[in-house]
Amino acid sequence: MFTLPLSKENFTKQRTLIAQSEHFEIHSFLYNSGVHAVEIKNTKGHLVVLPFMGQMIWDAQFLNTDLCMKNMFSEPKFAKTIVETYGCFAFHAGMIRMGCPSPQDDHALHGEMPCATMDSAWLEINDDSVVIKGSYEYVMGFGDHYLATPSVQLNKDASVFDIQMVVKNLASVNMPLQYMCHINATYVENAVMTQNIPDAALMLRETVPAHVQPTPQWLAYNDSLKTSAPISMLDKPDMHDPEIVYFMDDIARYADRAVFRMQLSDDKFMQTEFDTHEFNCATRWLLCNGDQQVAAFALPATCRPEGFLAAKECGSLLYLQPHEERCFTVRTGICPVV
Repeated sequence: MFTLPLSKENFTKQRTLIAQSEHFEIHSFLYNSGVHAVEIKNTKGHLVVLPFMGQMIWDAQFLNTDLCMKNMFSEPKFAKTIVETYGCFAFHAGMIRMGCPSPQDDHALHGEMPCATMDSAWLEINDDSVVIKGSYEYVMGFGDHYLATPSVQLNKDASVFDIQMVVKNLASVNMPLQYMCHINATYVENAVMTQNIPDAALMLRETVPAHVQPTPQWLAYNDSLKTSAPISMLDKPDMHDPEIVYFMDDIARYADRAVFRMQLSDDKFMQTEFDTHEFNCATRWLLCNGDQQVAAFALPATCRPEGFLAAKECGSLLYLQPHEERCFTVRTGICPVV
């Protein structure tokens, strides 16, 4: 294995080939905004990862298909909160706070990790795979202290890839932990969603968060969903504005490994899979309007994305003991129908 450290000083607006092999090409570049980016390309497509900004995956294209949500951002922007640069394919939500904050919560949407300024970043390259990794130490006087080590692995000739997060509590006291791998998949009209857990596990979100501005038509539609099977086909895009959200709790009782699919066409489907003993919850988020279109058919998480206080009150908040470490891995991407 060859390790290649990444240094901000070596990034320029001109795309630079930094590594090449029989199976991969890796370029570094700066967006016009100044955000650093690394493109990892194999025979099936490419990923664009932001190594120093939360290690979010900005772009993902495989099998001649753009996997990303439609959004209003032409490029990533330097930001402190995710809504200031909401155009990526995937980001890490958490780690001590996650989800939509209630009026009583004191944290930003999805917490501190999405746009975190990484302390270091590097590539690990071998004949069969490329891994981009980063390290971020969060420390707050009189508060929490942890080390987050995210990574993305792309194998040769693959159109799926692994997103991983390792988090270690560096403090001498317990640390609260909320984490979601937030995958913003493309919205394709008439796509069909399936999963290996029962429909009864999908519970419609019946509350209306502050950021949702419902119309009378949406309220009627949402009310009808309370007594119907969960949405499985994206055949009513006009009714997915505002968003429709389903929660899935305690999914380890149904399967050790959750597998979610979204059939895009006769010959391709997107897939997200994960260990339910790492992620015992998942969320489905559907939104379709003129500015943003997303079919997040599976967002693996440790709890519902309703903010810190809600998780604490319902008992789904995890805690890491002093020096305890946890690892979370999600495999996602697009597959051909065979």
